[in-house]
Order: sequence, then structure tokens, then C-alpha cells
Amino acid sequence: MPKMKSNSGAKKRFRKTGGGGFKRHASHRSHILTKKSTKRKRHLRHATLIAKVDTQMVRRMLPYA
Repeated sequence: MPKMKSNSGAKKRFRKTGGGGFKRHASHRSHILTKKSTKRKRHLRHATLIAKVDTQMVRRMLPYA
């Protein structure tokens, strides 16, 4: 049986955690940063876990993660 392909966009956006979840980074952090407050930009730095309802969809996109 051939190997399954991983979704290229998902490879760049998600990392698997030790507990089986997936980490993601916040959006709105790449450009037009002058109008955003320092507090808002600081909170966008940190990664967070994806919602439980989305875990199965991401797992399908990353079969070997």
C-alpha cells in the first residue's frame, strides 16, 4: 500500500504535542502591526492548542504526525 500524503499547508501550521493534541500559532501577527497594541501583539506570540472538535480533521491531514 502506498504512503499517504500529508497536507502541505497543515505541515507548516501544526505541531503534535506529547498528549496527542496539536499546537497552533495565532493569526494577525504577520503585518500591519503598528495599529495593534503592544499587549495584543504580546498575547499573539504564544502558541495554543487547537479545539478538540478540530483535532480529528488535523489528524487526517497529518497521517504521520
